[in-house]
Amino acid sequence: MGGALYPASLIDAHTDFLQQSIMGNTHSVSNSSMLSLRCANEARTEVLRFFNAPSDYTIIFTANATAALKLVGESFPFSPGSTYVLGTDSHNSVHGIREYALAKGASVCYIPSTSTGGFNVSTAKTTLLANRPVSPVPSLFALTGQSNISNCKNPLSVAAYASSLGYYTLLDAAALVPTTPFSLVDCPVDAMAISFYKMFGFPTGVGALIVKKSFLAQLKRPWFAGGAVDVVQVPGTIVTRAHEAHEQFEDGTINYLTLPAVTDGIRFLSTYLPFLPLRLSSLLHYLISSLSKIRHDTTGNPVARILSRIPQRRVKTLGEPAETGSTVSLVFLDPVGELLPNSFIEFSASRRNISLRTGCVCNPGGAAALLGIEADMARLYPGVTLKDFECHMGRELGVVRISLGLASNFQDVWRVLSFAAAIANEQARTILWNQWKTLTGGSQFAP
Repeated sequence: MGGALYPASLIDAHTDFLQQSIMGNTHSVSNSSMLSLRCANEARTEVLRFFNAPSDYTIIFTANATAALKLVGESFPFSPGSTYVLGTDSHNSVHGIREYALAKGASVCYIPSTSTGGFNVSTAKTTLLANRPVSPVPSLFALTGQSNISNCKNPLSVAAYASSLGYYTLLDAAALVPTTPFSLVDCPVDAMAISFYKMFGFPTGVGALIVKKSFLAQLKRPWFAGGAVDVVQVPGTIVTRAHEAHEQFEDGTINYLTLPAVTDGIRFLSTYLPFLPLRLSSLLHYLISSLSKIRHDTTGNPVARILSRIPQRRVKTLGEPAETGSTVSLVFLDPVGELLPNSFIEFSASRRNISLRTGCVCNPGGAAALLGIEADMARLYPGVTLKDFECHMGRELGVVRISLGLASNFQDVWRVLSFAAAIANEQARTILWNQWKTLTGGSQFAP
């Protein structure tokens, strides 16, 4: 979810390329600049091919998926009468678009989350229908392809339904495409946001908005920058935008030194992606089933409670789609069933060189749904801090997230299960607890 482990072969290939080549800013006609431009165009072609994009799509390189989503938010022609519809179980970068909508007088409407994340399809369609656009005022529907906290994949058909009602459609595909094949022929959304480091680990600092050219024509940038323009009158107000559509939306100089690595990374992932759903489904099934069997040695109570969506079936053949992602969000429990502080779990895992993410993982709506605290979330007030919220609840808030991806193997899962078994062991847990309290001061919510 946060970033894939980068393959050594990809780093080696890119290092060799940089040692043998001289790259230059693409806003020039020098030999080094032309090489950079050729590499950038090759990367665009490979990404479009990877997602089976028709000819009416183009790519805008950004810093990450967040920047791609922000680009749509700041440029979309929201106005009074417009509606921005999104799911409660969405990343903060999707929620953040509501600030642009509200600032321009548009309405914001949420599709509620189920107790295990995602949304009910009939509820989503009812919400979209109730707020359907009235021409010529444009409205936007943002769909989360896969939740980064609940492990839920939302049906992509809902985007087609929204489009049939007149919405423009935006897909947050950052958590979906690292392990799930996706085709823009099968799901022709107006725009989708991705981050390459989540797909294959390297390079960081490069994402993309893959977008229909017709949709770009509806977007209006609130400013301009170097590279996005052809002529600028100074002093004055005249601005002529760059000829290429993608250039009009790429701010300044693109990350030209690392775009060749995007091409190599796409080719690398293309080789392994057909096998990932089957392999990850097997690992996820073993992880979940084994976690559910681990009990405290003193009371026999479960050591963990899984909150995220659990797949109802295993993938058994190549090419079979997985119904969920490969993420487990859970909370750890003490022998009597009380929540153990997430900060203690994260500290204890780090002592075993296991990297776990804790907290709301930038998805407050999904976290509230999984934890059953939507009513408390509704009572928040302006200026409230996380510390205020936790003091009101009397405990640390959030989940522990275990993410499986391209580089995950059975040994990784086994180490996590061994760690959970240590938490279930009174003697081992006490040692970790004392270390945590001594080195960090513990938590104000520690029992």
